Amino acid sequence: MRAFLLLLAMLTPLAGRAEPLPLGRGLNQRLMAEVFATALGFMAPRTLEPVAMPQMALWALSGLARIDPMLTSSITDNTLILAAPGRVVFARRVPAADDADGWGEALADAAHAAWSYSAAARASGTQGMIGAMLGTLCGHLDPYSRYAAPAEADADRERRAGAAGIGATVALHGGAFVIAEAADDGPAAAAGIRAGDRLLAVDHESVQGADLQSVQALLAGPEGTGVVLTLRQRGGQERSVEIVRSLRPPTTVAAELRADLLVLRVSSFTSDTGARLAQALLDGLSSPRRPRGVVLDLRGNRGGLLLQAVAAAETLLPRGIVATTEGRDPAARHEFVAHGADLSAGLPVVVLVDGGSASAAEVLAAALADQHRAVVVGSVTYGKGLVQTVVPLPDGGELLVSWSRLLAPLGWPIQQLGVLPQVCTSQGAAMLSRQLERLARGDQPMAAALARDRAARPPLAPELLLDLRTTCPQGAGGALDLVAAHRLLHDPAAYAAALIGPPPSSVAARLQ
Repeated sequence: MRAFLLLLAMLTPLAGRAEPLPLGRGLNQRLMAEVFATALGFMAPRTLEPVAMPQMALWALSGLARIDPMLTSSITDNTLILAAPGRVVFARRVPAADDADGWGEALADAAHAAWSYSAAARASGTQGMIGAMLGTLCGHLDPYSRYAAPAEADADRERRAGAAGIGATVALHGGAFVIAEAADDGPAAAAGIRAGDRLLAVDHESVQGADLQSVQALLAGPEGTGVVLTLRQRGGQERSVEIVRSLRPPTTVAAELRADLLVLRVSSFTSDTGARLAQALLDGLSSPRRPRGVVLDLRGNRGGLLLQAVAAAETLLPRGIVATTEGRDPAARHEFVAHGADLSAGLPVVVLVDGGSASAAEVLAAALADQHRAVVVGSVTYGKGLVQTVVPLPDGGELLVSWSRLLAPLGWPIQQLGVLPQVCTSQGAAMLSRQLERLARGDQPMAAALARDRAARPPLAPELLLDLRTTCPQGAGGALDLVAAHRLLHDPAAYAAALIGPPPSSVAARLQ
């Protein structure tokens, strides 16, 4: 090995830095060094679990294999090595472990060496190599940390600032992108687009193989601009339609009075969801037929703005903890507290969830369950409980890094665990009937599983996670959910048993 390293030293100066190509010609090595230095310096103190900068740099360098599988990387005896079959492409002494600028230069030097060696790397170019390297690095951290290339980052920034859109949401089902919902008053619905239509291309570019966030970014853009969608509609016919983006916020709350129950459907959490929910609740309760209970339908809700989930909780919780976040960076730690008013005046509430309920929707369901303000009905939820922080990069892209975990009021993690419902419908009608019969007698069959679930703390052992989630397997919402809600809201004894008793002292003390 030492002889091999000596050979490396002869082939490549270990202490020197390769001369960058002039800007605008070939590889923009200087830009790459700045991007990598910014990324590593930002990530090192903020990732959920501590990761040494040399390890992050090695993960990034391994991303070159996504471009050219012949390239391999390693750190051996304090030497950063990029190799190909029968050849050392690059080698240099590693910088100090906490030297972000040094590691940025080292990665840019290695990328330059790969660019000089590999036709595939040259075809990928500066931006392609940055994307491959940072994408691979983020992929080693968690499912939600990611690098957004400049075009995608621009769309993300516009959307966060209230960017215009098509008035429809897109979901990924069975490897295909489909229209999940089209707002009645939005431009997509006006163009004849309906839920269930399959999205094939955006601006004549196929979306096959893309990820959901990239497709969502393509659909967003400045108000008044057009976007061409190619769709296969339910009848099987394919058509292209141009839609003019509108800033009109999507309708995320729909209200319906079903018999004597007020059903409030929340499809996502956008900038005005809390206010819309409050208004829908007030309107529903002012009806001549005052409802006897509220059904809050969060099935299929993929989340959105965390603060809007807190605002929604304030419509039903007069006060109390909605969620907390914890992370290594002190700025990542926060307690979200409701300071609202129960607009329902104490009416019983049932929250419907399913395997598609995620993120902010899980925060709201968990808060209402832990504060014993509602009974959650359905299946275990998706389990998306990480919060990302964003840093702009010198190339115009963005780096989104998961830096904190969302915890329910009782302290259990939403990430991976999800929200275990108090009444399970995903095991079929017969099982639900037996559960409701026991609840009517004051016996909660889910009590033991719920106690273990609420006592869970990160990190979660895989066997515990599997055991808890299979108690009420993840599934899609269906008619049984409303059947269970109707039974609970018409049987005070069953509803009370499903709540699992008074608030634990740890929460009650914080509610005083």
